[in-house]
Amino acid sequence: MNDKGMDFRRKEVINITDAKRLGFVQDVCADLETGRITSIIVPGTNNKILNFFSSENDIIIEWEKIRAIGEDLILVEI
Repeated sequence: MNDKGMDFRRKEVINITDAKRLGFVQDVCADLETGRITSIIVPGTNNKILNFFSSENDIIIEWEKIRAIGEDLILVEI
């Protein structure tokens, strides 16, 4: 899980606890001092058109909760 230049936005996030599809990565957060990714953000499941500018329903997944990163998927345990 240490691949520089990965495009996370094309990857679907799946929770391995309940096999639920959470959506596609919207953004990533990083520690500016170390350059390491600290979390990924997946949009919430409510009406995305009405909540386009709102982040209150977003799912923030800490890096430690990521179990595997594949070519098309990111498996998380939340």
